[in-house]
Amino acid sequence: MSKHGRILVAMSGGIDSSLAAVMLHEEGYEVIGMTMKTWDYASSGGSKKETGCCSLDSINDARNIAVSLGFPHYILDIRSEFGDSVIDHFTDEYLAGRTPNPCVLCNTHIKWDALLRRADRLGCEHIATGHYANIRQEAGRFVISKGVDSLKDQSYVLWGVSQESLSRTKLPLGHLRKTEIREMAKERGFIELVTKSESYEICFVPDNDYRGFLKRRVPGLEQEVAGGNFVLENGTVVGKHQGYPFYTIGQRKGLGIALGYPIFVTDIRKDTNEVVLGVDKDLFRDGMIVSRLNLQKYETIREPLQTVTKVRYKDPGTPATISQEGEQIRVLFEQGVSAIAPGQAAVFYEGDDVIGGGWIMKSFRQDADNPVSATADITL
Repeated sequence: MSKHGRILVAMSGGIDSSLAAVMLHEEGYEVIGMTMKTWDYASSGGSKKETGCCSLDSINDARNIAVSLGFPHYILDIRSEFGDSVIDHFTDEYLAGRTPNPCVLCNTHIKWDALLRRADRLGCEHIATGHYANIRQEAGRFVISKGVDSLKDQSYVLWGVSQESLSRTKLPLGHLRKTEIREMAKERGFIELVTKSESYEICFVPDNDYRGFLKRRVPGLEQEVAGGNFVLENGTVVGKHQGYPFYTIGQRKGLGIALGYPIFVTDIRKDTNEVVLGVDKDLFRDGMIVSRLNLQKYETIREPLQTVTKVRYKDPGTPATISQEGEQIRVLFEQGVSAIAPGQAAVFYEGDDVIGGGWIMKSFRQDADNPVSATADITL
């Protein structure tokens, strides 16, 4: 009989999730390891060798850890669930002129749900992952807070996990730094984990060529969207582009057009197949509208709240005031934020705590002449 009960640990085969399982095993939990097969890269038509959490090597690495410590390990095939929700969403968002964030969607709507369903079947009260973040309770609510390792903190990608799911989740690595995890692996003889390279690519686009993925995923897309106009913010046509889905807000390289000064993509207009170009200052926005919310620290935002708001994973965050307006949140930044991309996740922080987050619907400029100038008014 285990000291703490049975727990299902998501194991990708990498050092972080492996050490999470090791730590829980050493604490006295009855650990069951589970590796989720989300994607078969051969079916994407890419040229790069399969790597990352879905590869056979990674599955074997996770199983070897389980065997060495004497706990069971299972492979969970969720390719159908993953494809329907994550890959279809990824494709649809680019076709709608937005920039998707598949890792957030996968974490919050696929992996957690899939793990909890299997945990119930296996008699596990809790699940665990190797994310660098913490969970605590405050005023009866479960709150994600930042991991102590600021370079590895993954709280941004966990804003969408529900209260019910958080109540059953453990994050053993949140109080540790990556250097400590490597030392722990060395001490326990798992040298192969320390030397194993980490992948930061989207798992189903391991060659990092999302444009090629879209072309393979949607036959005829390239011909359908090619030939639209590059336009300046005043409407002046300055060239032809290869198709609006193949550009992202803030992009500078690969535009294939020269105006004699640095230019960036500042807007994508799907309905007219236009890609708007501007200089650096044209990327800045004063605020944004965020929808499809999930609030963690508070059940609702009743009064305007001072926050630090992130608009992308590596964003250090910007002071902002947020106000809830029904099912949306209006964000006003203290200073302009560059390259806000509709379709990305916005996450609101109070100190180290995640207040909650949602999906960016549109951004706007606010000034005396143009109080609310939306750049990408969309409906998800």
